[in-house]
Amino acid sequence: MIEGHGDDSYHFQHEIVINFSSNIYAHANLKGLYAYLHDRMEVINSYPEPEAFSLEAELADLLHINKDSVLVTNGATEAIYLIAHAYRGLYAQVLQPTFREYADACVMNSSRVGALWQLPSEREHYLLDDEVRILWLCNPNNPTGNLVPNTYLQALIEANPQVLFIIDQSYEYFVQQPLFTASEAMKFENVLLLHSLTKRYCVPGLRLGYITAAPHIMRHLRTYKMPWSVNALAIEAGHYLLHNDIEGLPSVDSYLREAQRLRDNLNALGALQVWETSTHFMLVQLRYGKASALKNWLANEYGILIRDASNFEGLDARFFRIAAQKPEENDKLVEAIQKWIIE
Repeated sequence: MIEGHGDDSYHFQHEIVINFSSNIYAHANLKGLYAYLHDRMEVINSYPEPEAFSLEAELADLLHINKDSVLVTNGATEAIYLIAHAYRGLYAQVLQPTFREYADACVMNSSRVGALWQLPSEREHYLLDDEVRILWLCNPNNPTGNLVPNTYLQALIEANPQVLFIIDQSYEYFVQQPLFTASEAMKFENVLLLHSLTKRYCVPGLRLGYITAAPHIMRHLRTYKMPWSVNALAIEAGHYLLHNDIEGLPSVDSYLREAQRLRDNLNALGALQVWETSTHFMLVQLRYGKASALKNWLANEYGILIRDASNFEGLDARFFRIAAQKPEENDKLVEAIQKWIIE
């Protein structure tokens, strides 16, 4: 398990009052969920379902697929390690820079891992290396916010039938471009999608995600899945979240407009460059100085937390990542970074 992930406020003595470090909107009103779980606390007196069958059935109905094609997991991270274990010992490539858990999970399960920095072009007939049997791809990608279009992905998948494509769509809710739906992915025999209720509903502490794939892939995964990995309260929360709106969340359109405003204001400072993004979080590169120094200064002086991104493969000490929050909080971040630059 890597160190240096986001949301690490526990490392600081000063109170963190604005958290930009986790790719989650920090102002969702979860009082309805709290009340719902409070009234169901007795579920912790018994074992949960060995597999979250009831939640899988609900998801299948909402996604218009067979329940055998849905597997609920303890967050996307359990899904990543489960997949790496089920397909251990194969040669996997990871499209970089991205979430390190893909490579870590493969290495833990005796798989060879190669870094892929650019996907093959139409001129290359979309062909991957002959040895590759698994490709990990985050879409939209963490930490860059880049998005691979569906039309390209379909051509890539069809050109490489020997490769299992693991497409992590944890941030699928926070983009305007169409991504694969679970039912669309069912058309492929070599595609597995990861989804995150954690990100969608701003509940990272619950650890709740799911996998969708063709039934033959799912049967293979289920033989390796640990029983009772999703606790009873998380299952109850899943039932609530699938059928109830969460208050306080901005619309996707307005949230992405605010993210673009934040990006523009940061770029205007001149001492840093913000990469283009298709979603609500963004990768920032300092022209001088270290992201770790900026992170510590912001936390200690302003109670603002950012994500030092230097531990992503291919990135150096100048990179950090942020996720847009409320407009007034975004403005405070820009003002604080401007002061750091001047000092």
